[in-house]
Amino acid sequence: MSKVHDKAILTCALTGVLTHPQQHPVPVTPAQMASEARDAFNAGASIMHVHLRAQEPGFGHLPSWDPDVAEAVVGAIRAACPGVVINLTTGVVGRDISGPLACLRRVRPEAAACNAGSLNYLKLRDNGQWAWPPMVFDNPVAKVQAMLEVMNELHIHPEFECFDVGIVRSVGMYLKAGLFSGVPELNFVMGVASGMPCDADLLALLPRYAPPNAVWQTTLIGRAEIWPVHQKTAELGGMLRTGLEDTFYLPGGERAAGNGVLIEALAACARRAGREIASPAEARSRLGLRAAA
Repeated sequence: MSKVHDKAILTCALTGVLTHPQQHPVPVTPAQMASEARDAFNAGASIMHVHLRAQEPGFGHLPSWDPDVAEAVVGAIRAACPGVVINLTTGVVGRDISGPLACLRRVRPEAAACNAGSLNYLKLRDNGQWAWPPMVFDNPVAKVQAMLEVMNELHIHPEFECFDVGIVRSVGMYLKAGLFSGVPELNFVMGVASGMPCDADLLALLPRYAPPNAVWQTTLIGRAEIWPVHQKTAELGGMLRTGLEDTFYLPGGERAAGNGVLIEALAACARRAGREIASPAEARSRLGLRAAA
């Protein structure tokens, strides 16, 4: 598992899935994604977690699985951030994973998210009404295995997204069953209303359930309350992620104007814990990634 003296790998989650760009400052176009990535890169992020948005006017709040969009966005980010590590999303509801796989094949990222288990994806408003119709984010083993087969074929490193403790434990089973090899990397997603809460006491327990020699990081969803848990992540030796996908708020509660200032705040957490910031080359070495193209 990650040790406290490890350099901290910073990941920026640039835009997310459905946030409307007319309501929040999320990037959509290749130029916007590249500009936001550059700000985050300059602040210390060595990995960019990339979601793709529909590019037609007025549709920037909807996801896209168009390989041409993937190529344009990822190409722009790579040009703006020489040496950056691309981590491409693969999260999709339902059995049809052809879109994510086509994007993986087109852009050949060094890493990609792999949602490691299913979750009832729920949110309840204060008035007792559902924020959206209750849904299942379905990631059965057959779907996970199909994703991993293509990642293995393309030499893409999987980052396992874990929304609950049982999903954390499942990653060790995937490793033992031979579904993947290499350095296990787990992302503890905390703050989804029906998943693990953003809780520093719970976080302290989670690394023991990861496979031996795993690297782990946290994705923390929320407002100013997430920042003490980011600090705990840094102190426990975890890797750090934030960005406009995860929060719009800085530690003091003020709204973030973009991804760069969020990564600056994340880097400060690492430095307060006595840890240096990993370069892209150091991130590749720690995660066992293939050499940059």
